[in-house]
Amino acid sequence: MTPPGDGPPVPEAVLAVDSGGSGLRVALAPAGGPASAATAPLISREPVRTGPRGIDAGHLLEQLLPLAERLGAGRGGTRIGAAVIGAAGLATLGDELRTVLPDALAGALGVRRVALAADAVTAYAGALGARPGAVVAAGTGLIALGTDLKSWRRADGWGHLLGDSGGGAWIGRAGLEAALRAHDGRPGGSHRLRSRAEALFGPVAGLPGQLYPRQDRAAVLASFAPEVAACAAGDPVAADILTAAAHHMAESAAAVCPDSGHPHVALTGGLFRLGDPLLVPLRQELARRLPHARPVSAEGDPLHGAVRIALALADGALELPHDERLLTVVTVPGA
Repeated sequence: MTPPGDGPPVPEAVLAVDSGGSGLRVALAPAGGPASAATAPLISREPVRTGPRGIDAGHLLEQLLPLAERLGAGRGGTRIGAAVIGAAGLATLGDELRTVLPDALAGALGVRRVALAADAVTAYAGALGARPGAVVAAGTGLIALGTDLKSWRRADGWGHLLGDSGGGAWIGRAGLEAALRAHDGRPGGSHRLRSRAEALFGPVAGLPGQLYPRQDRAAVLASFAPEVAACAAGDPVAADILTAAAHHMAESAAAVCPDSGHPHVALTGGLFRLGDPLLVPLRQELARRLPHARPVSAEGDPLHGAVRIALALADGALELPHDERLLTVVTVPGA
């Protein structure tokens, strides 16, 4: 707020951004208030580009700044006390964002404190807040993140070619493999999955030609995961795929969950809308591997987590651990 006698108070807010594979979401929340008071997000449906230098900071800013202006943020409008950018791929592809964004946001919006967070961190904060535990975030891909509030531990999140075991692309790929096995007459095939694959993609012999040239093949593979879940009740091959996915998820959760105390464990992400065919074996496996942990429902999504982090940062009360790759805070002098 402006000092008394210097004119009317200038409202202060925090800026929260969630940048992922489906685009950008931006929201403001009143400083000092609850995360639930955040504005409805403004959305850009264009995913931020990734180039030779990693995530393209200029492309992110081209989308973010007009949305922030529409929300009333910046010089001459709502003062932004802190900003949090949650970005998919930040841990391995975020060097340009770390170099460019703090000064750019200070210049454009007057933001002095900027936090750059991996989307797994904002997913964690949205699900559990600042409590010790583990979160499994699953959509097209999969990553598990845990903390004892001293440091972070991560498992998987290595992409559909090297990992993301149990995620949507993994399930979809396994389902399509079963369809191809049925086509070939090999063991492990599923005629129900072959029928569903042909309904979506045409003759299964044409799948390689449809998938391999595409840049979005992970998303295409993940689009078949709901078909696997739909077949699971009457198809043991489909059911076994989801049971195997649950095992992979629980392995990742166990790898990152604190060993002592009573940590919380939450699941977040669109993949869990597959429902009981995935959730029943997953809950059983989590109970077996993490008997000391308490399963809880996720309180919010990654944008909610970005709002929570921004509010804590503005208040000087951020309890989540800093990490060079996963969560860094920059204070810009003179902003």
